[in-house]
Amino acid sequence: MRETPASGASLGQTPALEVRDLEYVFHRGGPNELHALAGVDLMLEPGGFLVVVGLNGSGKSTLLNVVAGTLRPERGRVLLDGRDVTGVAEHARARAVGRVFQDPLGGTAPRLTVAENLALAARRAAPWWRPGRALDGATRQAIAVRVEELGMGLEGRLDEPIGTLSAGQRQALTLLMATLVRPALLLLDEHTAALDPHSAEQVLRLTQSAVERESLTTLMVTHSMQHAVRLGTRAIMMHRGRIVQDFSGSRKRRLRVQDLLDCFEQVRNDDLLDESAAEMLKAQYV
Repeated sequence: MRETPASGASLGQTPALEVRDLEYVFHRGGPNELHALAGVDLMLEPGGFLVVVGLNGSGKSTLLNVVAGTLRPERGRVLLDGRDVTGVAEHARARAVGRVFQDPLGGTAPRLTVAENLALAARRAAPWWRPGRALDGATRQAIAVRVEELGMGLEGRLDEPIGTLSAGQRQALTLLMATLVRPALLLLDEHTAALDPHSAEQVLRLTQSAVERESLTTLMVTHSMQHAVRLGTRAIMMHRGRIVQDFSGSRKRRLRVQDLLDCFEQVRNDDLLDESAAEMLKAQYV
């Protein structure tokens, strides 16, 4: 059964993230027209950890890209802490939004050293900065402490280009870069999908630790049903640009992988019924 999404914000509390009536269409007017977002409404409370799942083409990645500012919606609004940022450019929005991409090199400068990448991330919230002055002694010492906390032995590799590290090491550092200056919103874009199982587990552990330690408001897109069940305080399922299931509170705590698989099966059955009904109606008028 499809449900109307819960608001996700407590009464009287300003949502950390709010999207209103978002619409985005790819290839409008063409034979491959796709309604990636079809009137999405969503609120996320401060400190909430929302996991988004859905089949390919369901709209989950488009939702994340609109929130990040990579895409501008054709209709609707995006608000961060009550401020309308719909028209704010992605690079300007990045001062408040931390993002970890699926590609472990996404969001980094591969030829710069580990320390240089982290120094730039530390200055993200500054109104202006000069790269040549970004890595002073105090900054380097603070970076070394944070890198050591990852527990991956990278504190001894601060002067190596970040592009020479393994995918798991790079992704752990990218996560640190995204949270080094506490973001108003953390976006995780299938950030373990390109990693081997061991590295993925390491990055997930670091993710959960960072989110819980800093009470970060987080939106994570994933294809993994196990991750959707294990992580987050809330999960939504998207289909054809809409939210069709919303698991929060006790429903999220009791959520199991089989529950999600059953929901996907119901979505597929609904699609088959919709297609059959359309064919029947078409036959009546031909």
